[in-house]
Amino acid sequence: MTVAVVRIRLRLPSRTLKEKRAIVKSVAERLRQRFNASVAEVDELDSPGMAVVAAACLSNNGRHADEQAQAIVAAVSAWRLDAELLDVETELFTL
Repeated sequence: MTVAVVRIRLRLPSRTLKEKRAIVKSVAERLRQRFNASVAEVDELDSPGMAVVAAACLSNNGRHADEQAQAIVAAVSAWRLDAELLDVETELFTL
């Protein structure tokens, strides 16, 4: 069993936490629906202009888990978000 975890750091155009929550919620819902991934905001919780979103996929095949992680990164990069993609980290854990 392999777990793929993707951490995506974004710079947001929001000035308030309320505006930030709307953007992060939209990104998280889109990832959940499209990839059936577990998604959460994991860092920069109190910073209106920054967000770190993590997505996790579980698979019985390591290659499939890695492909899903790369597809998540490609999707977020391709979406026309007002957010700037600053950093992406991908990790695979074999259990």
